[in-house]
Amino acid sequence: MIEEGRVAKDGVALDTPATLLTSLRGVTVDGIAVAAPEPTRLFLFHKPTGYLTTERDPAGRPTIYDRLPADLPRLMPIGRLDMNTEGLLLMTSDGGFKRQMELPSSGVPRTYRARAFGEVSQQQLEDLFDGVEIDGIRYGPIEANLERRTGRNQWIEMTLTEGKNREVRRVLEHLDLKVNRLIRTSYGPFHLGELPVGAVEEVRQHDLDYFRASLKAAPQ
Repeated sequence: MIEEGRVAKDGVALDTPATLLTSLRGVTVDGIAVAAPEPTRLFLFHKPTGYLTTERDPAGRPTIYDRLPADLPRLMPIGRLDMNTEGLLLMTSDGGFKRQMELPSSGVPRTYRARAFGEVSQQQLEDLFDGVEIDGIRYGPIEANLERRTGRNQWIEMTLTEGKNREVRRVLEHLDLKVNRLIRTSYGPFHLGELPVGAVEEVRQHDLDYFRASLKAAPQ
């Protein structure tokens, strides 16, 4: 575009891409002013069970976009929740922020509550903090606590930072537990709280800016 003379600064066509800009003020393409990028937006979505975390499914199964309100901007999910996993799903308008959050090095903790059938001890759960290897895959430290028992069902809270594919289910199955409900309750400083199933809530810009600053400051 620069070679074709289509990009200008203060009415003068640029002749090199090696042009330093302190702002987009006065920059035009084909005579049209270049708008400043939209600020990053972040939303909390209470994903129901039974929906895929994808935009469309070749098999025609329902996706999260079938449940999201029509008046939202174009949003992308940060990470995924399995079809039968419910709870907090972060949605953003910024692809760069999405990729940053999904990097393993970001180390953002996620907390889940799992209802699982079977028997397990608190000591077995505490041992997960040392990590565990299952079928040749190494899972990092997991903080796990037995919340309560209901018959032979256990409610277990688990916090992890890696978020490998189906990590919670695989780790609990490794302990001979059968997961029959899985809810993500938090992702970093963002909590599901009392957000109703299927509802969406936007994160305040101040809180988002504070979180992004903490991400940059964290050791990688």
